[in-house]
Parts: sequence; C-alpha cells; structure tokens
Amino acid sequence: MIILEFKAYGKKPQYFAIDEAIRTARFIRNSCLRYWMDNKGVNKYDLSKYSKVLAHQFPFANELNSTARQASSERAWSSISRFFDNCKKKVPEKKGFPKFQKRGRSVEYKQSGWKLSPDKKSIVFRDKKGIGKLKLKGNWDLWCFDKKQIKRVRIVRRADGYYVQFCVSVDITEALEPTGTAIGLDVGLKDFYTDSVGKTEPNPRFYRIGEKRLKFYQRRVSRKKKGKAVGHASRTSNRKKAVNKLGRTHLRISRQREEHAKRLGTKLPQEECSLYSW
Repeated sequence: MIILEFKAYGKKPQYFAIDEAIRTARFIRNSCLRYWMDNKGVNKYDLSKYSKVLAHQFPFANELNSTARQASSERAWSSISRFFDNCKKKVPEKKGFPKFQKRGRSVEYKQSGWKLSPDKKSIVFRDKKGIGKLKLKGNWDLWCFDKKQIKRVRIVRRADGYYVQFCVSVDITEALEPTGTAIGLDVGLKDFYTDSVGKTEPNPRFYRIGEKRLKFYQRRVSRKKKGKAVGHASRTSNRKKAVNKLGRTHLRISRQREEHAKRLGTKLPQEECSLYSW
C-alpha cells in the first residue's frame, strides 16, 4: 500500500461539513469502544453491526456514509486487537488499553461514498454531510492507477488546511544485485549516523532550532483566555488563531524531519547494510 496525498480546496460550508464528518466518525469509534467495554465476547463483526444500529438511533450518524461508519468501527477494533496482542506478547509496563478519542482529525471512506473526476483533479463525496466537490492539488498523478486499486480515501485535517489521502494497493518489486559487502551504521546524538567507512551525517536538530518559536507561540496560547460565555466570541477566535499558529510551527518541524529522512533514503548507498549500535 502506498499513500498519495493531495491538498483539498473548497468553501467554508464544505470545511464545516468535513469537521462534522470527523466528529461523527469519532463518535462512532468511541461508541463502539464503549459497547465493547460493556459487553463481553464482542468481536470485529459485532462492532460493524453496532455501527448500523447507531445510524438508526442518531440522525447525524445516518448522514455519514455506511463505509465510513464501518471504517470507524474498524478503527476501534484495531485499538482493541493491539491491546490483546500486547497482552499475549507480555509487553512490559503499559499494554495500551483502548482509550476514547478526544480530538479526531480524520474520516475514512472505503471504495464507495466518493467519486473521482475523469481528469482526477477533483473528488466528490456523496454522503449526506454535504461535503460535495473538493479540488485536489499535489505532485502525484492518479491517472496511472486504476480506481479498483484505491482501497481507502481519507480526509485529514491539519493546522494548515485539509488533505485527501488515497491508499493505493500496488505491488512494488525492486531487484537489487547483492554486492557481497556490508556497511555498518551507528545512530547517535552528536551525529545523525556514522558508517563503518568513517563517513558521518550531521544531526539537523530541527526541534532545537525551532524550539524558541515554539515557546513563543506556546506562551501566546497560555495567555489567551477561553471565552465560553456569551459575548466573548473574540476571546475564542483569538485563542483559536494562537493554537493554529502553534500547530503550524509543529507541522513545519515534522515536515522537515520527513524531508530529511527522504533525502537520506536516496543518499545512502544501495548496499547490504547491517545496523548496530555501539
């Protein structure tokens, strides 16, 4: 599976509809988790059936596509199965008991509930939430993949906007001839890594470089008061702006790390490597 990510552009009512779909997906996941806690012997298929029961009980849950509801119940089961696996493996300390999700950031659709345009530059979500048509902008081309290869479509909310991710099923085969030599890598704090030949890669320290700005925006968030009462809408909006600015700074640092990892992936020699630590 590979993930192709595109920036999604729409109007404000569409963004509100996406937020509502994310909240509904979080509600279904947490409800399935509570159903598992209250009833013994519940399995994955029982949670999938319970998501249908929730759609009959709550009108806002019925507005979400059925495959998105199933995907939310599968998310709940994945956290449950991960907890069981940790218990079987006797993982020390915390076993990762499933917790209720407080801040959902994505909603996932399967192979229905959405439709790509013929030029694959826009996507239409056809559930009752009212998301509608979103324009896609990115560097990857979807035209070289068949629609049947797209197994999941996910809408992700980040600090700088909304993104649409396509989970594509592909078979990647890369034939490499072994050179018969091995190279050792030592990952450290002073240098990012040092190989057995003596070559070193400096540690970029993106977090340490951006720590000053993070502290600055974190202080701004802590100084903003939460306006819950009527007449304090300006307080709420100012706090949201400060939180968004802090989130953008964190997002920038994480993207710097990803780009650095990609650059090293192409820079390292295509040889048989043995990883060890001193």
